[in-house]
Amino acid sequence: MVKNMPGMRQEIGGYFSFELNQREKTSFHSNGIYLNSGRNALEYILLSLPRISKLWIPYFTCDVILEPLLKLGILYNFYHINERLEICEDIQLESDEYLLVTNYYGIKDKYIQELSSQYSSKLIVDNAQALFAEPIKWVKSIYSPRKYIGIPDGGIAYIKDGIDVHQFDIDVSYDRCSHLLKRIDLGAGEGYMDFKENSYKLQGQPIKRMSRLTQNLFQAVNFDQIRNIRRDNFRLLHGSLSQTNKLPIPDLDSFSCPMVYPYYTDDCTLKKRLIENKVFIATYWPNVFEWCSSASLEYNLASRVIAIPVDQRYVLNDMKTVLSIIK
Repeated sequence: MVKNMPGMRQEIGGYFSFELNQREKTSFHSNGIYLNSGRNALEYILLSLPRISKLWIPYFTCDVILEPLLKLGILYNFYHINERLEICEDIQLESDEYLLVTNYYGIKDKYIQELSSQYSSKLIVDNAQALFAEPIKWVKSIYSPRKYIGIPDGGIAYIKDGIDVHQFDIDVSYDRCSHLLKRIDLGAGEGYMDFKENSYKLQGQPIKRMSRLTQNLFQAVNFDQIRNIRRDNFRLLHGSLSQTNKLPIPDLDSFSCPMVYPYYTDDCTLKKRLIENKVFIATYWPNVFEWCSSASLEYNLASRVIAIPVDQRYVLNDMKTVLSIIK
């Protein structure tokens, strides 16, 4: 935990800051490298590699993945996935090539473990949607905590023998928090444009270490509680929707903690109905509509998977309300 600025004496007196309950003994991602965004966690890993000639990436991913690749001039190839959200091609990596695989919706932990046996140190795991997935020894991975909790930015990288992180400045995040504050005071709708603007500010940012503000917010979180709530909410939804969900959902014991409940449906009106009832549904990912044809699986996943919130803000009765809208 960062308590005061390097080279500065601890200030005494004056106005108060937020009272954040710092969990000194937490082990949650304590061995990770704390950076200022998920995309910069990927850039940090790429910079740490002795050599990379090409990175294989899925069509079904967020376009921010391209930002560090374009910045560093690294070639990339796309690959397709199947309805199990698994690679459907036989990718044979050449020398100095690496494979980026996504832990979709935080439910593909077991599959990622299986891939690690095949690709080992050539594998880079995108755990942006899987904050609770355990890092795998010798496997490089990135995390984006703001997909799970209310923080303005931040990313975590895992790589053996990464470059010295202390060469990078510490970021400053206070000016990217307006959406978090407005949501508390004014509601989600009033803060939405701030959320978009603050997310946009993350584009093109140089690698920096995670800000003190983001670190303090991160370390104040009860992650055990969050994991339990998310799993309970997911379990309830799956119990009611499994028969109509076109997406094969792995056994709940095979993954640590979901980001959302992914409901793959042919009901083209459902997303609109949910939003009209103030159940806000994100689209993962709009860029896929430009990258893929309308006949592709990836296009259909982006347009027809309803990412139902299951997070720690909601209880089982909230999930029952969502189910009443769906049915």
